[in-house]
Amino acid sequence: MTNEPVRAERLLEAQAKAEALFHEIAARGLVASGESERAVSDRIRDLANDMFGTTRHWHKRIIRSGPNTLQPYRENPPNRTIGTDDIAFADFGPIFEEYEADFGRTYVLGDDPAKHRLRDTLPQVFAAGRQAFEADPDITGKQLYAEVEHLAVEAGWTLGGWHAGHLVGEFPHETIDGADIESYIAPGNDTPLRRTDKSGRRCHWILEIHLIDTEREIGGFYEQLLDLG
Repeated sequence: MTNEPVRAERLLEAQAKAEALFHEIAARGLVASGESERAVSDRIRDLANDMFGTTRHWHKRIIRSGPNTLQPYRENPPNRTIGTDDIAFADFGPIFEEYEADFGRTYVLGDDPAKHRLRDTLPQVFAAGRQAFEADPDITGKQLYAEVEHLAVEAGWTLGGWHAGHLVGEFPHETIDGADIESYIAPGNDTPLRRTDKSGRRCHWILEIHLIDTEREIGGFYEQLLDLG
């Protein structure tokens, strides 16, 4: 029988480590102009290993900057050098003691007010999306996606991806449920988010906010646990 309180605690511990990693990324200024996206990604990988002995990530490591920030997860834009007045985001999925974390944050280099506004809007849309989740015990993936899409437009941006989050749990959930629409906060998911999975375990969710402005060619990203913490 699955010990649900232990699962929740382990997922929160994994996220706390990811948050500490991202705090150190900012403190060390690793997302810096003149560096290639791939080089920054490799430095963050090495930092995770130094801090926590983390050598595995359950999804590809993402650093995107400038126009590359418009691209959703599944795309693989060419490696780009980060500019002096750029916006960039990091999306990493480190595995801590067999539990997955999934964490994303956005960084602005320079003083462009539109880029700063985008970065500052991301956690606000996340918080409003979480509030919608908490307010409706029967909310479905389709309904929460629609709400996040509305929040994005209301804030003056466009939602960048075909989904707004996914299941998270013990590694490797992606290889088990990755092709199943019920694993995503997406238009095609009519099932309640508060449910058990095929193994009888409680579903836990990541909410991810990818906001873009195609005219300015900028995007930002923010993600963490939706239903815990």
